[in-house]
Order: sequence, then C-alpha cells, then structure tokens
Amino acid sequence: MNYSHETYGERVAGVYDDWYSDYDPAAIDVLAELARGGKALELGIGTGRIALPLAAKGIEVHGIDAAASMISRLRSKPGGDRLTVTQGNFADVPVEAKFSLVYIAFNTLYNLTTQEEQVQCFRNVAAHLEPGGCFVIEAFVPDVTRFHHGQANWASKVTTESVELDVGQHDPVNQRVYSQKVVITDGNIRLYPLQIRYCWPSELDLMARLAGLQLRERWTNWKREPFTYKSEHHISVYD
Repeated sequence: MNYSHETYGERVAGVYDDWYSDYDPAAIDVLAELARGGKALELGIGTGRIALPLAAKGIEVHGIDAAASMISRLRSKPGGDRLTVTQGNFADVPVEAKFSLVYIAFNTLYNLTTQEEQVQCFRNVAAHLEPGGCFVIEAFVPDVTRFHHGQANWASKVTTESVELDVGQHDPVNQRVYSQKVVITDGNIRLYPLQIRYCWPSELDLMARLAGLQLRERWTNWKREPFTYKSEHHISVYD
C-alpha cells in the first residue's frame, strides 16, 4: 500500500483519543486570545482534541483533515457537528473564507512530507489570513541524536497484555522519518505507519518569509516561557 496524506489518520482514528486524549489548557487560552473573537482554522483538525475546547470558548472553529475516519470521530463528539470541517490536504487550505487565526498543533505540519508542500502550506495560509491575523505552529525541535545508524527502535509500553514498539528509519538528507508503531497483543499485531518531514525553526522562519509572513513570537510551550537552545518544542507565531 502506498503511503498518502490520509494513511496515518485512517489507521489511527480508532485509537487516537486513547493515545492522545490530553491537551494543555494554556493552549486553548492562547489560541482564543490570538483569534481575537474572529474565525479560527485548524489544519489537521483530527478528532477535535484542540478544536472542541477552543469552540467551547466561543470561537468559531473551522478545520481541514485528510482522513474521513478522523472527521467521523470528531462529528460523533458533543459539539462536533457544529464545526465546519473540510476533507482534503491541508497544504492546499481548500476553503474560501479568511481567518483571524490559522493554527496547526502537535507536530502536524511535519505530516507534509516534502519541503515543497510545507512551503505551499505557508503560502496558502498567508492568503487566507485576515489583516492582522496570525499563523501558529506547535512542533518539536528535531533531535537527530535519537537515531543510531539511521534507526530508532524502542519499547514504548510493555504490560502483561500487550507490547508497543516504536520503530523508525531516518533519512537526514531529506529530513524524513519513516516509522511504525507496532502493537502486539496475544495473537494479534497492528501496524500504525507514520511518515514525517521535520524542520528546524530557522527553516520554518524562511518558509514564512517566502509566504510574506514574519516571526512575531516564539515560546518553548503554551505558557509562553522563553525559547532557548535547550528547548525541545516550540510555539511559533507568524503574521
């Protein structure tokens, strides 16, 4: 099977909320503030982990996701049917409206697996921002030392009932990681493939400049603590 934009979402939709149910309440507060009472668009909205609590703050939230199964999970949740969600590749930003806030959380920008698509995403986001609007990205800072001879393999969970393995191969030239989460239970093996292209913050800043945007602020977390060379994650705000 060829890997495509919807592959990860379709495979993981049934367990996504079990794996990633938590969110930082500070993220919702910051995003609501940046929306300034206007419309917000989430790229890679998934099952609504961020969008639903943001909508509960009174923000009109729209979303884009490639995977029909993720959108279906979102729709089944309280309030999910009130969000405007478009199925498609979020690099294209396939919507007509303009927004005071466009955001992409939880490393999801890296799901665009080429630099060309990532640049395309920035340009299309810029075209959908209202005057004074901003684009917010939450992502990890790459750490290539986690790979040994181009590989990373570890057991992320071991119980009496199951074993979860994370297996990955690293292509440093193209900044690509090809990975699988392997879940083994008695008599059953499930594979959850994920392919990403990571970026350093400086590369994201250059992509923003190509789109006519510039970095306004960068923090190490949603509590707006300073970003330093020791930071493992970043929240970057472009306008």
